[in-house]
Amino acid sequence: MALEKGWAINIGGGFHHACTYKGEGFCIYPDITFIVHFLRKWHNKQRIMIVDLDAHQGNGHGRDFLVDKDVCIVDAYNPYIYPGDIAAEQGINTRIPVTSYDDDQSYLSKLKAELPIVIETFKPDLIIYNAGTDCLINDPLGALNISPQGILDRDELMFHYALVTYKVPIVMLMSGGY
Repeated sequence: MALEKGWAINIGGGFHHACTYKGEGFCIYPDITFIVHFLRKWHNKQRIMIVDLDAHQGNGHGRDFLVDKDVCIVDAYNPYIYPGDIAAEQGINTRIPVTSYDDDQSYLSKLKAELPIVIETFKPDLIIYNAGTDCLINDPLGALNISPQGILDRDELMFHYALVTYKVPIVMLMSGGY
């Protein structure tokens, strides 16, 4: 649908801890990896960008695309929480450091500073946007400090970049695991 209409949202997806050979972190299967393989096999889309803005490191797709230069992973996660997967970090092309000290303004500033550069440089055929909300203030598992309005602003920013600024189809996943 994203290829046809420009965007799509899957409220049941985003299992970013699962990789092709195991489930992990309450994530049962690697749907992000499946999307990449589906786009390549059936739609001849090769250059895929994964923007993972869940509070946790997306270690599943990080492991699956460690050496794939046609998949660009941007991950903004809290390094002080699960999973701390050092091997999977090698698959991240752009890491945006976030901590509990970041508020809406600093969080969004970091995204605005990094995302345009990566999108312009990589020139993706499609963006897979893992839009976790465990970065919300008081989420006990995310340990971040973003307000509900900050989440809305983040999502609007991602869609604006994809659809208006760079004209790249986007698939939004609500992120999964718990």
